[in-house]
Amino acid sequence: MFKFKNRNIIYAVVPVIILVLLFSFLPSFRAPLLDIAKHPYKVLILLKREIGGLIFFHGNLVRSERLRREVDLLRLKLNAADEAYRENARLKNLLAFKQKVSYKVIAARVVARPADSWSSAVILDKGKHHGIRRGMVAITYLGLAGKVVEVTEYSCKVMLINDPGIGVSAIVKRSRQEGLVCGTLASSLIMRYLPKDSDINISDLVLTSGLTESYPKGLLIGRVVEIGNEFSGLSLYAVIKPAVDLTAIEELLVIIP
Repeated sequence: MFKFKNRNIIYAVVPVIILVLLFSFLPSFRAPLLDIAKHPYKVLILLKREIGGLIFFHGNLVRSERLRREVDLLRLKLNAADEAYRENARLKNLLAFKQKVSYKVIAARVVARPADSWSSAVILDKGKHHGIRRGMVAITYLGLAGKVVEVTEYSCKVMLINDPGIGVSAIVKRSRQEGLVCGTLASSLIMRYLPKDSDINISDLVLTSGLTESYPKGLLIGRVVEIGNEFSGLSLYAVIKPAVDLTAIEELLVIIP
């Protein structure tokens, strides 16, 4: 058995030795041998590169997925922090305004908006239980926002000043010219019943005059952005940009008479 194994080894080694000698001493054999050997070598190099690429790609994919989750988490935390900062700033302004005004107010948060498209209103999280009644006026620290039109025990509906159902007696701060400010369901208001010779200019501030019931005098309504002639030609109208962004209300103060 031992001899048989030695013989097998000899049969395997002798051809290799012969090839090595031919490769070393006979240059004419080198080129064919190199041609034969380089193709498997290229295949091995290609396989190594592809396998390395697959391993590298998988590692990058796992790393990228982990980083994406971390970025999403950080973005969520950043948005929450930014929202908290903005809310604190609004509440700080409301608190400062609440301490300055001479009348009593109740702070309330906007919790909903009616789904219909023919009115402009918000729902607040305060109602009869908190002292709010129908007809009370709602404001922000920037100016007039609307009027309470419906009340339940723990909520109320505020009709905003850009609703066509709202009309407020107003006065131009500079010239004391009076008129009636009405809603349009758009982002602007209309001040009507202005005489042809009215002293009113672009950029004039418009305030509540105090002549409409429950509206305190001197609340800022907005600023004049356009002046035109009524259809009859007998009077003027003024387009007013509200002081309050009525599309972005999140908290309101309800005035308690």
